Amino acid sequence: MLVRRLAVLAALALAACSKNPSEKLQGKWVGDHVDNLPAEQVEAATGWIKGTALTFEGDKLTVAIPAESTRTGTFKVKEGSKGPAVQLAVTGGDAPAEAKLTLSDDGKSLRWDLGEGREATLLRAN
Repeated sequence: MLVRRLAVLAALALAACSKNPSEKLQGKWVGDHVDNLPAEQVEAATGWIKGTALTFEGDKLTVAIPAESTRTGTFKVKEGSKGPAVQLAVTGGDAPAEAKLTLSDDGKSLRWDLGEGREATLLRAN
């Protein structure tokens, strides 16, 4: 009986680890901080990222950024995304967009590549 329970627990643990990138992104992510900024931009960028949220529901991505209208589009994980690095193609809104995200090993944070060596860290809200 103990062996059977351990086998079931091991199977559940493996199933949890085998989520695809889209499943791992599901939920709401809120901004925490931005890295690699000139000192004079840190205060403004911190305010901006603290008001930013990304919400993944199914294949929908909703982006809320301070002083802008909330936008929703459809996202797809691009082929070639491996491990914690995820590349998204987003459609809907003004123009197609792409985003590069890196999920933490524990699934509690993600890093959003803003370009020019800058990255925003977002934390899982739920």
